[in-house]
Amino acid sequence: MGKSQETFNKKEREKKRQKRKKEKLERRAERKEQKKTDILEGKVSGDNFMYVDENGNLTPEPPDPLKKKVIKVEDIVLGATKAGDFDSGEVIRKGTVKFFNDEKGYGFIIDPKTNESFFVHAAGLIDEIKDRDSVTFEIEMGPKGPVAVGVKVKR
Repeated sequence: MGKSQETFNKKEREKKRQKRKKEKLERRAERKEQKKTDILEGKVSGDNFMYVDENGNLTPEPPDPLKKKVIKVEDIVLGATKAGDFDSGEVIRKGTVKFFNDEKGYGFIIDPKTNESFFVHAAGLIDEIKDRDSVTFEIEMGPKGPVAVGVKVKR
């Protein structure tokens, strides 16, 4: 008859494993009992989770269904809004040159009716302009907003 394949070390490891398993089951039973006593004493409510109210705050009570807002998926905008068509109103506007730098090739024109300031670049000029000139111009959408183009000096 052959010698047993189990060594002393294997037996010890198996005993430790069985002991850990038994301790784990005991801890689980303890937690279960503690939870039952807490519920009976009123320390913990039966449903132990939080709700989000209409303002986005966490609350222990459920939100009022009458305050529920219905949001359509189409109304949700992700990211920045795209620059749409600029409503230029009039096709040709009149204004005054607030500032123009010949060296750098840009400046600003003020529309006296709306008091809006429009960027103007040398590429959008028809006539040469300087500060405080009365001009006529058209508006186009540039990469950063409305831009004055087709700028002519009023004579």
